Amino acid sequence: MTTLLVIAKEPLPGRVKTRLTPPFTPQEAARLAEAALADTLLAVAATPATRRVLVLDGTPGDWLPPGFEVLPQCAGGLDERLADAFAHCEGPALLIGMDTPQVTPELLTVDFAGCDAWFGPAQDGGFWALGLTAPDPALLRGVPMSTPLTGAVQRDRLVCAGLRVRDLPRLRDVDTADDARAVAALAPHGRFAARLARCAPVGQR
Repeated sequence: MTTLLVIAKEPLPGRVKTRLTPPFTPQEAARLAEAALADTLLAVAATPATRRVLVLDGTPGDWLPPGFEVLPQCAGGLDERLADAFAHCEGPALLIGMDTPQVTPELLTVDFAGCDAWFGPAQDGGFWALGLTAPDPALLRGVPMSTPLTGAVQRDRLVCAGLRVRDLPRLRDVDTADDARAVAALAPHGRFAARLARCAPVGQR
């Protein structure tokens, strides 16, 4: 009986994937973000769950498949927004972002029996997934976000709270052009890989 949460930004030029520009234009970066989000949502839609929620900064588009609730993100830093997402859950919940389009239903089908938390580390030092048997927003508030130590601090917070933590595989977020190429190679048949293949870096047009 699991809630699956995806926290995301509406893929608008200049608001998402700004570290992809350059080599890509803001419009191409937004299209890549939309493709990553679409792949992520399709994986979540194919994962067994009692509830699927998109926690969105912005307005839904035609990239949103059926079967999702849409909740607006609260104001504040990322730690506050993640905490607020868990505050809307009762019972086990797994939260992921929109930056790992290589994610699969198999990765997201977690068993909370015998553990209190699932933690998915990211290659850049952050984390791509966090699952809690009993969602507690206080476990996230105050964790420094978007640093090389974010994942370590967040996991330590869970352990210090006495939670039994299990780890998911380490995944690579899409932040840079190198990330985009590496992730597309891991999921060559997804929308993200197809979109990347149609994007020509500045200087190669």
